[in-house]
Amino acid sequence: MALAGYALPFGLRQVKIVPLDAAGEEVTADAVFLPASRTFSFGETEEFEELQGDDRTIASHGSGPTVDWELEGGGISLDVWKALAGGTIASSGTTPAEVRTLTKKTSDSRPYFNVYGRAISDNGGDFHMVVYRCKADGDLEANLENGSFQLTSASGKGYGNLDDEKLYDFIHNETAVPLTIS
Repeated sequence: MALAGYALPFGLRQVKIVPLDAAGEEVTADAVFLPASRTFSFGETEEFEELQGDDRTIASHGSGPTVDWELEGGGISLDVWKALAGGTIASSGTTPAEVRTLTKKTSDSRPYFNVYGRAISDNGGDFHMVVYRCKADGDLEANLENGSFQLTSASGKGYGNLDDEKLYDFIHNETAVPLTIS
């Protein structure tokens, strides 16, 4: 079957977070999947300044587009939290008494990363979304409630790559291609 002229994305199958180094390059060795992905939403936005005079708007100029995004997944992964918030992970002990601890210091700034999302497409193949050079500049939350699974959520902005200026990509594949860690 040929690739349809439009995609019908349904559901959310995977979300991958890939940290960026200081040069803006992906550190694929540190890529992580958001466990039990529930939400990957985003919208393009841009702030505009208007020139007004003579009782009317004369011109409007944008400051460049950004992406507002939100993620939510079930459970908590220390590796995902580190990718979103920064910090360090230390391991100690051995099975059956191994311990992993994520430590975030006040001097640790939140890092940049790329977010990849994947949904099946009801008219064939799948649909991938990529938001480039993201930073969790909103709330990072881990909700623990009686009788409910723990949920991890984050929100922030995507600023786009500095070198090729890509802000986001939509990718419609004729044949489904799962996200991988590399």
